Amino acid sequence: MAKITFITGGTASGKTRWAVTNFAACDNVLYMAVAGKLDSDTARRVEFNCKERDVEWDIKLSAENLAEMARGRKFSILDNLGAYVNRIAAKKCPDISDIDNEIRREIEQQAIAEITELLTAVRESNGNLIIISTELGYCPLPAEKEARWFREILGNVNQRIANISNEVYLSASGITFKIKGDGV
Repeated sequence: MAKITFITGGTASGKTRWAVTNFAACDNVLYMAVAGKLDSDTARRVEFNCKERDVEWDIKLSAENLAEMARGRKFSILDNLGAYVNRIAAKKCPDISDIDNEIRREIEQQAIAEITELLTAVRESNGNLIIISTELGYCPLPAEKEARWFREILGNVNQRIANISNEVYLSASGITFKIKGDGV
């Protein structure tokens, strides 16, 4: 049975470490680093896991065609939903100071539609997907209008994806708590 897991938390709270560790013993994991790079700690952890357990991971540094990349895979990680939403926002509104409610809704709708397409591909493949995102609700209201817009957009996308996921985890200070799913 397919399983969609959503993990959120603050910056450097242990989300990626948790996701990588969760699939550490799995072979042929698709790791989608949509920010276009893999941080050195995560790269070391993946390399260690692959050598230690004699498994191989497929690391993609792209945010294009997520559903197609994940189709047929048993294990996938999307890191990071915030970076993905940011890419959509940059394409829809290159000058973020021009953003308004209509553009905000378009960004949210496109992000939700594309992630929903990814979820459909994973479910059709009977796969497992972990989506990593940043929780922005704990920080003070940003002074810059653009940062406030992004916080609202990502917050709305996070809520939608969390609602349609099988399990949801919150990571804080390296400790991960299950907040939705069986046994909660």
